[in-house]
Amino acid sequence: MGSEGPSVVTVHVTGFKKFHGVAENPTEKIVTNLKSFMEKRGLPKNLVLGSCTVLETAGQGALGTLQKVLESAIADRENGSSAQGQGQVIWIHFGVNSGATRFALENQAVNEATFRCPDELGWKPQRVPIVPSDGSISRTRETTLPVNDLTKTLRKIGYDVVPSDDAGRFVCNYVYYHSLRFAEQHGIKSLFVHVPLFLTIDEEVQMHFVASLLEVLASSN
Repeated sequence: MGSEGPSVVTVHVTGFKKFHGVAENPTEKIVTNLKSFMEKRGLPKNLVLGSCTVLETAGQGALGTLQKVLESAIADRENGSSAQGQGQVIWIHFGVNSGATRFALENQAVNEATFRCPDELGWKPQRVPIVPSDGSISRTRETTLPVNDLTKTLRKIGYDVVPSDDAGRFVCNYVYYHSLRFAEQHGIKSLFVHVPLFLTIDEEVQMHFVASLLEVLASSN
C-alpha cells in the first residue's frame, strides 16, 4: 500500500493556570475548550488531538507533574494502534505574555531559571540552570519544527504572529526547556506558543488561531 496523504500527527497541548499578575490565564480557557472547539470545526483526517492539560504555573515544584504529562504521550504512542504509532507526536505548550499584542512561536528555550516573581509554589530562582547536567545557563535547545515557515503560513491566513528567540526566563521557558529535552530523547517534537491576553486579542480569534496552527502542523507533516 502506498502512503495516502500526510501521515498521522498526534498533538498534545498544555496551558497554565493563573499566576502572579494574571488572575485569568487565557491559556487555561483555550486548552480546556480546545477539544469541543475542534470537534465542532472538524479535525483534519490525519490529526489526532491527544491530551489537553492545564499545568500549575510553577517550576521545580511542578516538575513531577510535567514529567508525567510528557511521558503520557509516549505511553499512548507505544500502546496505541500501529497507525497512530507510526505517526508524529507533537507537544504544543501555550503560555500568556500579558504585554504582548500578537502571537509568538518560540524557537528555543534557555537553560536558565530567573523568576522575576515567585511562581505559584513560592519558588524564585535567580540564574539557576534548569537542568544542571546540561551545563551552563547559556545552553539553548531549539525546536525541530520549522518556526519561520509556520509563522509565514499563519500570517498568510491573516494572523498577527511572529517568530521569537526569547521565551523569557520564567515558567514558560522552564517548561519548554524540559519539553525540548524530552522531545529530543524520544524522537518527538515540541513547540511553545505565547499568546496575548483576551483583552488584546479576543477569545474567539485565539481559538481560531490555535485551530489553524494545528491544521498547519497536520498538513505540513
